Amino acid sequence: MIYIGVTGWGDHDTLYKHGVTARDKLQEYGAHFPTVEVDTSFYAIQSEKNVVKWVKDTPTEFHFVIKAYQGMTGHQRGDIPYSTKEEMFLAFNQSLDPYIESEKLAMVLFQFPPWFDCTKENVAYLRYCREKMGDIPLALEFRNQTWFYPQYRASTLRFMEEENWIHSICDEPQAGMGSVPTVLTPTNKEKTLVRLHGRNTAAWMKPNGKNWREVRYLYRYNKVELLEWKDNLLKLQMETKDIFVMFNNNSGGDAADNAKQLIELLNIEYKGLAAKQLGLF
Repeated sequence: MIYIGVTGWGDHDTLYKHGVTARDKLQEYGAHFPTVEVDTSFYAIQSEKNVVKWVKDTPTEFHFVIKAYQGMTGHQRGDIPYSTKEEMFLAFNQSLDPYIESEKLAMVLFQFPPWFDCTKENVAYLRYCREKMGDIPLALEFRNQTWFYPQYRASTLRFMEEENWIHSICDEPQAGMGSVPTVLTPTNKEKTLVRLHGRNTAAWMKPNGKNWREVRYLYRYNKVELLEWKDNLLKLQMETKDIFVMFNNNSGGDAADNAKQLIELLNIEYKGLAAKQLGLF
């Protein structure tokens, strides 16, 4: 099955035309898509109260992709509010319990930063992460080209398969060391993650300035590009059971529209979505 959604549920205005409050947006989101990527977990490990609400606000067959906390992937350069890595991983794992108990956890995404290159030390850290996360399904996404250099590519993919990492396949600008190519190779027969970041090459190459994080995801996929991904997904489907596709081109409000376009191009009709809320008129 191909499950298509977007990252986050708060900023997709085209989905919420009936005056839906921020508190109720996830319920409405679940009427449009069968899956979502939770990115708030990257900035802070979420409370049980939040997670329980999100689980209750979504249909029975809904799936969450949870982004790993930034302290676990080396993004956070300031103080981490945990005394040890052991404590941090334990707190994060405990926050996953409501997803797991409701059978709505698709996977946890470990997205590593551009400076996380292919070294023996970093390979060891990936093994450490895998050990600390136990049997939880984990997806791995790189932002450094060295992992897919010709001399390392086969070893990287083999390592991911042997260590039971789900490959997070990216579509992103090819803009130097801080980006990776699209490698259409699943490493898990059960699940594959695809994240579509857009192709705003100019913004991707300049990680500075005001609001640069928003600008780099300012991109709208055209029909030709979506048809390209339709073909890619159909090929991937021959090698992996379930594919989760997340549009991350959020900055201009394009992600939800592109996600719906791709669903239409693939002729997918999801069953078990939430009922759409009715407006006043």
